Amino acid sequence: MGYLLGIDVGSTNLKAVLFETDGRMVAKREVPTERVHPDPAHPDWSVWQPEQIWSGIARTVRAVAASADGGEILGVAVTGMGMDGLPIDREGKWLYPLISWHCPRTAPQQAWWLEHIGADEQFARGGNQIWTFNTALRLRWMSEHEPAVLEKTHKWLLIEDFVNFMLCGEAATDYSMASTTLLFDQRTRTWNEDFLRRAGIARSLLCDPLPAGTRLGRVHAAAAEATGLKRGTPVVLGGHDYCCGCLPTGAFNPGVLLDVLGTWEMVVSALREPVLTPEVQRMGVLVDSHVARDRYAVMGATVAADMLEWFKREIGAPGSGGAPEASEWSRLIDLAAQAPVGSSGVFFLPHMSGSFCPVLDPASAGAFVGLRNRATRGDLFRAVIEGLNYQFLEIVRGFERGLGAKGGRIVAIGGPTKNRLWMQGKADVTGLVVEVPDMEEAVPLGAALLAGIGTGVYRDEQDAFSQVRRPGACYAPDAQAQARYAELYARYETLYPALKSFDQNAAKA
Repeated sequence: MGYLLGIDVGSTNLKAVLFETDGRMVAKREVPTERVHPDPAHPDWSVWQPEQIWSGIARTVRAVAASADGGEILGVAVTGMGMDGLPIDREGKWLYPLISWHCPRTAPQQAWWLEHIGADEQFARGGNQIWTFNTALRLRWMSEHEPAVLEKTHKWLLIEDFVNFMLCGEAATDYSMASTTLLFDQRTRTWNEDFLRRAGIARSLLCDPLPAGTRLGRVHAAAAEATGLKRGTPVVLGGHDYCCGCLPTGAFNPGVLLDVLGTWEMVVSALREPVLTPEVQRMGVLVDSHVARDRYAVMGATVAADMLEWFKREIGAPGSGGAPEASEWSRLIDLAAQAPVGSSGVFFLPHMSGSFCPVLDPASAGAFVGLRNRATRGDLFRAVIEGLNYQFLEIVRGFERGLGAKGGRIVAIGGPTKNRLWMQGKADVTGLVVEVPDMEEAVPLGAALLAGIGTGVYRDEQDAFSQVRRPGACYAPDAQAQARYAELYARYETLYPALKSFDQNAAKA
């Protein structure tokens, strides 16, 4: 029997997952990703130590490789977070830790980039919003603060590319990871020589960009000893995590929206050509090259389940003191289900961490509006869920308006999909069918599918999807609720404009 291995380098956990070629999970192992603060002079600076990343990956891979039970692991691919990277010298030794995306040290470099390249030109060429943690800003920081290290650097490896290098000794990156750097041209899918020149970054530091699914090399002897993988196991180029999640869910096909639910909510749609217009830029979205061949991915992200966590923590459910967490969630959801559509007139603006998409406004704040003394705890909790669904509809309509990306159906993945009230509400608010596939670990499975494409197990993405697809729960919109939500959404749309000046003035106070 043959297996495929997906490795997921996440901010919370380092994960290895072994799959059969039909997508069934055989084994999973994970260890925490350890973020550290090594500089006492700068306690807010944070890094990932490369030795912890590699040793953690090696331990998880060794554990799941033992579950192959005599079967052959046909290929391995790596996915995970973007932007973070580290320098290596010509002997392959790392020279500096990976600066974490949590680290604020590159704020001055962000200001320089905004002034000298600018948000408009950056998006028109690379499809990026300019964030403090983009890779190019780390390279400028290194040139200003650690020039001796950069002088010795042979290659700058993004975190997934570092794991690949440790497995097979090859230095390369895929188009989706290159898209996170601020240095990639989406139209030509090559490094942007103009941006490199203006930023003073040597092209030689960057790995050659290749399509995801490209076969890189084979597990070498040292990696085999560390991981328990058989020497010679093919290593295939993976890609950015949310793009990989599109493969087993079918969301690499235009018309399918992938909704990745967690603390943040990421909405992803596939495009055949990049749309890099000012209107799309103002929505706060990213337009990246996809891990699927000849596709682009547009992604809008906003804080979501974190607000439900806040409600549970600060308000909670009556009579649930000391109850198990699952029981407390059940009690809250039951209370919300008893509240009527529209939460008895209570609305919630879900901007407690600012607004990111489709309105980019860090000063915006969350708010309950329409409170009366008859409002119940269930009304408030339902209002939070409804506010998140209205925000989701804003993103969907923004995609339709700015990108022509009209969704035919929604595929939702992530832990919060177990909240049936939330999923039914998404269907009712959007008027679209919401499918929750019967699938575990969609992101590492997407990496495993790329390993299968690179080794010939599957002909292409569509063949891989057809072999692993497992439809699960399906939520169809209720016509009566949909009509009511259409009226309520029109009122919700007035909340942000009405509160905008208040929040801006409060931010200045």
